[in-house]
Amino acid sequence: MCGICGELNFNDARPELASLRRMLDRLERRGPDHEGTWSDGPLAFGHRRLSILDLSERAHQPMLDPALGLAVVFNGTIYNFRDLRAVLEGRGHRFFSTGDTEVILKAYAEWGADCVRRFKGMFAFAVWDLRNRRLFLARDRMGIKPLYYSQDANRLRFASNSQALLQAGGVDTSIDPVALHHHFTLHAVVPAPRTLFRGVRKLPPAHTLTVEADGRARLDRYWQLDASRPAGPRSEAEWIEAVHESLRRAVERRLQIADVPVGVLLSGGLDSSLLVALLAECGVQGLKTFTVGFEDQPEEKGSEFEYSDPVAARYDTEHFRFHVPNAEVLTRLPEAVDHMAEPMVGQDAVAFYLLAEQVSKHVKVVQSGQGADEVFGGYFWYPRMAQESEGSRVDRFRRHYFDRDHDEYARMIAPGLVDGDHTAALIAELLDAPGADSFIDAVLRLDVTTLIVDDPVKRVDNMTMAWGLEARVPFLDQELVELAAAMPPDLKLRDGGKYALRQIARGRLPDAVIDRPKGYFPVPALKYVRGEFLDFMRDILDSRACRERGLYQRGYVEALLSSPESHLTRIQGSKLWHLALLEFWLQRNLD
Repeated sequence: MCGICGELNFNDARPELASLRRMLDRLERRGPDHEGTWSDGPLAFGHRRLSILDLSERAHQPMLDPALGLAVVFNGTIYNFRDLRAVLEGRGHRFFSTGDTEVILKAYAEWGADCVRRFKGMFAFAVWDLRNRRLFLARDRMGIKPLYYSQDANRLRFASNSQALLQAGGVDTSIDPVALHHHFTLHAVVPAPRTLFRGVRKLPPAHTLTVEADGRARLDRYWQLDASRPAGPRSEAEWIEAVHESLRRAVERRLQIADVPVGVLLSGGLDSSLLVALLAECGVQGLKTFTVGFEDQPEEKGSEFEYSDPVAARYDTEHFRFHVPNAEVLTRLPEAVDHMAEPMVGQDAVAFYLLAEQVSKHVKVVQSGQGADEVFGGYFWYPRMAQESEGSRVDRFRRHYFDRDHDEYARMIAPGLVDGDHTAALIAELLDAPGADSFIDAVLRLDVTTLIVDDPVKRVDNMTMAWGLEARVPFLDQELVELAAAMPPDLKLRDGGKYALRQIARGRLPDAVIDRPKGYFPVPALKYVRGEFLDFMRDILDSRACRERGLYQRGYVEALLSSPESHLTRIQGSKLWHLALLEFWLQRNLD
């Protein structure tokens, strides 16, 4: 896990090394173990390393293979790199390191752009072909690893976060009206390739971008998720056993491919608790587990220690509990916002940030339960959508998911930035795309391939990498995701959702963990906005910067400030926090 950046000039001029320096400075926290730079004519690479595989200097980056005429910067982990290495050695390639980075170089030399089809893992990388003067960028299927870029007539720059590009300079930071509509409709999700800034884009998951020396570029998709039933029917027991075996392999794969210890972020919910059980099933002993808790509010508990403690005790883990008072949440919130590559309204962003700080003192790698709800149908809105029978697919979806409908958005945002219901159009296109047998199949496919990428997945990457901590997500294993997408939806949604996971958990976890209502990583103070948190948000939205920016219509802002707890989204998020967070992020990262 690392931070990568680079610049390719289209006029044969040498890159601006001062700009590369500024990008590397903004990536330092992602890779505290080593920094490297390399250039070749119009191309320059920068890299910040977090050492997980092959801890020696041989695996430092940027990595160059003079014989092949290739150089690479890479962020992520290729879980099947040892198998690929054996294949490549059989084809005559010789290796000078023992990690996965060099496998990317040799695989690109052997198979060209098709190499990404062979990689199982999470990755964002750039390969420079010295002989053909060509830059090749790639991102993993599930979008676990980020890759942002900016391009104009003179150059292309790329980096692991948007702040690095902003620091490099020359970026058009005017607001993209389409992206803004997505942001306020989809819980701050802006699907790739857009971001809130017109001049910053992100490579979509499962895509590659090939850029020639003169600036000509080609975007290619190399994988799509099929959400249709297999030709041969399976019984319920066969489905559950197949999921059990696939998940166990995913967990084991993310344990074995590391030259450092691996822990687990144990929230107390079904998903992370099941990871602990399966790691024990793989023979792991002395596993380190980590849980964070916050102050209670009258409406909601702030910790899940009562659920995480029994799991840790059952499997005799080395368990660490961290309790964070509200005062610290508010004090540390600006730090968390500084490390958001894009604004994130999920209340658990600061939770992950504060947890990752403590976890990074003990391990460099953790497994996390993100993705289980999207892959196996665990959220409360899926059954509600399934019961809908009236209207188009997008209508059935929006009634239970959109944070605000277009007419409310038009009352909230400055009129000059309102020019159409862009989100409904995009979601309709994605839900109606072929390759999904039913409406719920299409919903889950949309969530797994698009929405999750720029919400929980991005949140976990940003907040853990802010402390040089690698988070691995077994529930987003490619093979497991493909298997689950083929499973009948009713088998996923049965008994409140995640039926297959609950069946696997029986006998492995306490029934109280399995049968508890769906929980969320709780930071109640950011949901039930009152007291000093309300004062904090009021100060942001009443600030001179906010008023001069003019994004919001003041009447809407005043209505939220007067009664914040009566304005919640359909999935119970604070609308006031949405507005305050975006403005605060712009103040911290742009102004």
